[in-house]
Order: sequence, then structure tokens, then C-alpha cells
Amino acid sequence: MREIGQVTESYWLRTAPGPSYPALTEDTEVDVAVVGAGMAGLSTAHELARAGLRVAVLEAGRVAAGVTGHTTAKLTAQHTLVYDRLRRTRGPEGARLYARSQSEAIEHAAALVTGLGIDCEWEARDAYTFVRDEERVAEVRAEAEAAREAGLDASFTTGTGLPFPVAGAVRVAGQAQFHPLKYLRALTADLLGRGGRVYENTRVVGLAEGGEPCRLTTAAGHTVTARDVVIATHYPVFDRALLFSRLSPRRELVVAGPLGDGPDPGGMYITPEENTRSVRTAPHGADGRRLLVVTGEHFTPGTGDPEAGFGRLAAWAEKHFPGVALEYAWATQDIDSTDTVPMVGPFHPGARHTYVATGFGGWGLSGGIMAGLLLTALITGEDRPWSELYDPRRVKSVLREAPALLKTQAEVARHFVGDRLRAPGSPEDLAPGEGAVIRSGGRHLAVHRDAEGTLRALSARCTHLGCLVAFNGAEQAWECPCHGSRFDVDGQVIEGPAVRPLEHRDL
Repeated sequence: MREIGQVTESYWLRTAPGPSYPALTEDTEVDVAVVGAGMAGLSTAHELARAGLRVAVLEAGRVAAGVTGHTTAKLTAQHTLVYDRLRRTRGPEGARLYARSQSEAIEHAAALVTGLGIDCEWEARDAYTFVRDEERVAEVRAEAEAAREAGLDASFTTGTGLPFPVAGAVRVAGQAQFHPLKYLRALTADLLGRGGRVYENTRVVGLAEGGEPCRLTTAAGHTVTARDVVIATHYPVFDRALLFSRLSPRRELVVAGPLGDGPDPGGMYITPEENTRSVRTAPHGADGRRLLVVTGEHFTPGTGDPEAGFGRLAAWAEKHFPGVALEYAWATQDIDSTDTVPMVGPFHPGARHTYVATGFGGWGLSGGIMAGLLLTALITGEDRPWSELYDPRRVKSVLREAPALLKTQAEVARHFVGDRLRAPGSPEDLAPGEGAVIRSGGRHLAVHRDAEGTLRALSARCTHLGCLVAFNGAEQAWECPCHGSRFDVDGQVIEGPAVRPLEHRDL
């Protein structure tokens, strides 16, 4: 096994690089502008183009190279232990609508794969949530019952294809897995064939929605005029809806490599134990070999020890799948809503032509496809029975989610204040590849020493809401623990909600 240390490019990006698309270089006008080219954004744009609308997709980086390009690529309505919670918080009907909407998303993707002839390694698989602790079996039994009540083909079992015994598991039949980049490359090609436009390296920094039409402004100063705007940037890059108070970011690590001589577990697996462990395999090469993909070790951006997390994840994979040759190590970022349910619909209470898709909680593939169907229905005046379930303006759930909301905001406040009281680092102590926040002249600086030994200093204040960033050595990035914005060592934005880079400073 290769030593797991610095991250690699994700397997999905490595094996489906795709074409480049131009940046926006002039003002333009469309029916709908979609900000963000991940699963949610491209699914929405594709559905809108199929409905006959003029659509433009604006992506700050490369198409599908963000969270979607770093997923584990499970396409399932079985989302760990969600249905028992939904049954208690949203009632049986809420759980049923959630299951139906996620299942229809999977069926819709399957129809597109067949209809467009997409070669994306589509495989039917059963999905399992398992536990090894006997004391948690009651949780799993309740989840199996709730998922079955919600309409899924769910059952409790103690038999799985995993190479170790489990105390109990929820099995949901008829789910799927695929190569998400190959799927989205084909979807983007079909979008362009229908007259849609895709712009890469086009960061949106302004939104004017007071009148009709809406106007978006890019970092290069160009304007996009549209009747409707969809914000599908994972974490919304505009804060007027105050959704940041109801969203929390987490990073999760992934290791992958060719499976050894042991059997393929033959399903998609996840457990909430051991700081999460998720397992699946994928086709790997023409000789019939399989790639093992293991995910887990989640933590808040800017906290934890990713290098140690990669080591623990690799050790777990080696222990349970002897002979696996781990070749890939990458990380992804998930956004959780405080009431478990994604937020898909009108951006805020006063919104008439702006929409958002966020808070998928690690299930952004089925959720993103669902969002494309739901947002297209809202924009074209059709009806989806689950629109109220996902509506970001929901009020009743805000009352129910109050404890989680207060916990999230307390954590943000702790970082906003406490991080400023930490003992500052010293530039002299930094080895090549290391970074630390120091105080200089009454200011907090984010200082990094590159491989040649040169020091680079940036403002340590996140350009979103001013929390102090922290350094992630495994990924060579500055991360904000409050809302998950990420910046490279030169201060450029890797991931929002921030849209402006960290300012350069003199030491």
C-alpha cells in the first residue's frame, strides 16, 4: 500500500477529466441562470433546457470538480438513519414524501442513463446501514420499520456481504451506484445540444433581485440578466436568506484502491459508528477488478488532524480488506441542515425569482437530481407534492430544530471568539509545507512556508463573516471552521460561501 499522506486527485476526476468550457467574457441574457455546476446545478440546468428554457450555468472553477467530483457516488434513498427521525419530526407523511422524492430521483437518473445511452458504470446495488454494537440494534430495527413505512423496500438483517459480522443492518433493495463524472459529462453535452451554455472560471460575486429581471455580477465585472436565478453552490454564496444559521459544514476523508483477492462486498454500506465508515466498490480496469472506496473520519473544516484521519481510514481498510492497494486519498465537504432535510426552493420569504439548493447532508447525488426536478417544477409552474417538505422558508421545522440551531451557532461563536484567544504560532517554527495563524502588529496573519522555504502571509480573517481560518496540512488549504469557506495557500477561494480571496499581507 502506498503511504497515505498528501491528498491525490479524486478517482472520479482522474478517470473522467472531460473538456474545458470558456469563461464568460461579455454581458449576457438568459431565461434562467444557474450558479454552480455540481450535481444539483447541472441537473437543474438540464431539466430546464429540456423544458425549452434558455439556460446558462456559471461555475467558479471547473464543471463538477467541487463536491460532486469528490463524492463516494452512491445513488440511494437510504440515508443512514434518516427515516425514523423524519417519522418523529415530520410525521409518517413527511417520511413518505422524502422517500418518494429520493426514489423518483434515482428512477429519473436511470431513465436518463438509458435514454441518452450514458456509459457511467451504472450498477444496481442494495444499500445497508449497519451497526456492530449490540446496544444500537434497536435503532436499526426502528429505522428499518420507518423506511418500510415510508415506502422503501427495506428490511432488518444480520447478513451482509461485509467481511466481518454486524449486529444488525437496514437493507434497502433496488438502489444504484455509478461514475458521477461520466454521468455529468454526458448530461452537460446534452444540455449544450439543447442550446444551454456552460461557463467555467466565472465566479459570481453579486446578485440583484429587487426588480425583474434578476442580475448577477461576476468577479470579472460582467453581468448576467435572467428572469430566474438558481443558487446551487453547495453552501449558498449569498447570505440574505440567513441560511448560514441553519447550515453546518463538515469534511470527510476518502481512500480508494484496487481490491485484493478477497470477495467484493457486493453492496453499498455505511455505519454511524467509528466516526462514520462508508464502503462501496466500483469497476476498475478491463480485467474485472474492483476498486474499493472507503469514506469516514468527518470533522469540522479547520479542526481535527486530517493526516491522522487518513491514516486511521487506511488502517481500517487494510484490516478489513486485506490486500487492498490504496492509491487515492481525497476529501469532500458536506453541508448539514439543522433539521436533517435539504433546503430546496425559494431563496428567502420575499423571493419571487431566486431559488436555492443546499443542505444535502452527504447525500447530494440523489438530492441534487431531486433538486433539479423540484426547482424546474417551481420555475415552470408545475407541482411536486414534496415542495413543502424541502421549502427553505419552512417555519414549523425551525421551531423543532431550535436545539440543533442553537448548538450550531454556539459552535460558530466559540470559533469566532475562542480562535482569537489561541496562542499564536511563530513563522520561525514553520517547516516547508506548514502553515499557522500568528499575530503581527495587532493583526492575525495566516502564514505558510512553501516547499522552497519562502514565507507567504495573508489576512487570517475569512472574507465571508470574519472568522479566523486554520491550516489543513494534508490538503494545503486554509479553512474557516465557522461556515466552511476554503482558500488555497495563495488566498484564492477554493470553496464558498466566501467569494473574495484572503488579502495578502506583509510580515
